[in-house]
Amino acid sequence: MDLQLPSSDQVMDPTQATLCDTFQRDFLCCRRIGFLPWKELDHQLSLQPSFVLSILGKTINHPVCQKCPPSLQYRRLFLSELIKKHERTGAEPLDDLYSALAEILNSEDTAVCYKSYCLPTGDLITLSENVAMISGGTTGLVTWEAALSLAEWAMENNELFNNRTILELGSGVGLTGLVICKSCSPKKYTFSDCHQKVLQQLKENIHLNGFLLSEGHSVTSENQKTELSVTELDWESVTEQQLLHLDADLVIASDVVYDPELMTSFSRVLKKLFHCTKAENKLDVYVASTIRNPDTYRLFQTTLDDTGLSWQVLPHHQRNIFAYDKNCIVQILKLTLKI
Repeated sequence: MDLQLPSSDQVMDPTQATLCDTFQRDFLCCRRIGFLPWKELDHQLSLQPSFVLSILGKTINHPVCQKCPPSLQYRRLFLSELIKKHERTGAEPLDDLYSALAEILNSEDTAVCYKSYCLPTGDLITLSENVAMISGGTTGLVTWEAALSLAEWAMENNELFNNRTILELGSGVGLTGLVICKSCSPKKYTFSDCHQKVLQQLKENIHLNGFLLSEGHSVTSENQKTELSVTELDWESVTEQQLLHLDADLVIASDVVYDPELMTSFSRVLKKLFHCTKAENKLDVYVASTIRNPDTYRLFQTTLDDTGLSWQVLPHHQRNIFAYDKNCIVQILKLTLKI
């Protein structure tokens, strides 16, 4: 599915239009309800009920939401809050709001939801994700903050990714890779993970966003210049020969070092990649991490040192594209092999 955000037909003042766009961006990616711009809305609702209906059209009734909806609970909470805000103005009830709520209340919930992320070009990345943060024994079925931050950094530094052969370790549901493939024009992009449920959902998301996957042969077209593939890659058992076959000259990963048990195997894979890179290639490695536990993160840096890898903290990017908790600390490291 390769959808773009439609422009609004209704004439609004710039403040209202910006607020509508913010609601749309935040709603489609399921930003936490409390972080949506409700306070800004309080200053606008007294103007006209049609503005509330504009927000409804940009969110619940948006074509993307109709085809690939956020979770039922999220839509119910959002609509309940919007109705509450409208009722507080003392205005007449709006039938469209209550009809939308009735439809949601009469629907059956599912374990899978969709989140759609707006790009500066107007394109969308739509992902099938799991409602639960941990499902089927893996955290790879949802998008985490470092993946969003790394995607923003990549768009700001797209010249680093242009015409490169990229390997992503621990791709999860695919947000970072899909953003890079849409925005940075890599030559080849290999998504990888070790969990079968994650790999299956990853493939579905790649197809959902209009990309073709190569199955042992090159697949490009007029609309797709990047060759995409998905591979199962177990950090514990992968060999240098397998990594050499991938022929990557740029490696990325995000939010993969939250568990101390994974750090050693992850660091060893990175060292293998440096060793098996072809002599004529220079390997660039970037790892983004959300620092939830400083002790765990320091342990990761120590593990890199002990494995023979140097690391450098990169400056924080300036682009603010996606809606997520910007108060969380995300660091991007550039890794090199110690001489």
